[in-house]
Amino acid sequence: MTTPTVQKPALKLSTAGLTKPGVVVLQTLFISFFSLIELVFRHGVGILTGLAICFATFGGNRLGRKGTAYVAVVTPPLAFAGFIAIAIVAIDGLHPSRVGLDFIASLAGTAPYLIVSALYGWYVFFDAKKKKR
Repeated sequence: MTTPTVQKPALKLSTAGLTKPGVVVLQTLFISFFSLIELVFRHGVGILTGLAICFATFGGNRLGRKGTAYVAVVTPPLAFAGFIAIAIVAIDGLHPSRVGLDFIASLAGTAPYLIVSALYGWYVFFDAKKKKR
């Protein structure tokens, strides 16, 4: 004899997508992970970190809820700069001239990727703002 199985009701999410703090955490961890890998193996940042910044911006816009475009644009450069500043101090120690030089070199190495991802992100943000009106 078979007994009827009771099915549990499906979980109902209010909306799909990441909230603003979720986008910040996802982008920060993604960029930090790839920057750390590149710092360990290449002793500097470059194309891998740059592509991670571009993918983080794109992913933040695609995976975020409605209204998270601003956070998805602003977070990647800040997350990258914050992580690089901490990592360089941890690697080089508190030598101001060396830390400053390495920090500027890291920003310069990823500048094209930062610019392209910022242009894309701001386009998405202003386009969504225009469509909202």
